[in-house]
Amino acid sequence: MRRILLLCLILLLSPLPAVAQPLTVFAAASLTEALADVNRLWQAAGHAPLRLSFAASSLLARQIEQGAPADLFASADADWMDDAERHGAMAPGTRRDLLGNTLVVVVPAARRADVTLATGLDLAALLGPAGRLAVADPDHVPAGRYAQQALQALGLWTAAAPRLARAEDVRAALLLVERGEAPAGIVYGTDAAVAPGLRVALVFPPDSHQPIVYPFALTRQGDTAEGRALLAFLAGPAAHAAFIRRGFRAE
Repeated sequence: MRRILLLCLILLLSPLPAVAQPLTVFAAASLTEALADVNRLWQAAGHAPLRLSFAASSLLARQIEQGAPADLFASADADWMDDAERHGAMAPGTRRDLLGNTLVVVVPAARRADVTLATGLDLAALLGPAGRLAVADPDHVPAGRYAQQALQALGLWTAAAPRLARAEDVRAALLLVERGEAPAGIVYGTDAAVAPGLRVALVFPPDSHQPIVYPFALTRQGDTAEGRALLAFLAGPAAHAAFIRRGFRAE
């Protein structure tokens, strides 16, 4: 009996093995499906499930700068990652440009007319007399910035600016077109791929806007062994294949 009691006491006093805590990832809204796929692969590799939070890169960067408990930030452009680094929120030396994307015009699938750049983009034909062009807010959101650059390159920004339906992020812009609240929208190619009721009417030339690059980096609080394992996993072959299947371009 004494031996049993002694054994129980030893077990109670013995330190428990360390268990990795779930990591929190703040990621651009356009990464929603791809990171859900990667999360399943990460769990299958024996890790705790990731806590995923999606929004506009601008909003996420500001939250991280204000101390939000994120371990990794995946931005849809370099500028907002630069901003987070300037505020000292990111772990030095962990930044990696992992993905690229395309910029497209989407319209309802039932609308068969394609958009052409042969003689310039005809906004009147695209939007009709009162329709608006759905975009993520160009003043804050990467997808909107790319959209503004593309329209400026085509000489259409002055005409398009008053007719924009500005959304809080690229998925909100996509939703406006899906709901029929806007006849067309500018989103990423990967967003168009998850909207079965829409189709791509135009792919903007890559030289009409800055390269669409997704930098990933650990925050200062996320710079742990598990955090670095996640960053390596995101750059590894299994995650790479998952991103490619969702239409992203590997950098």
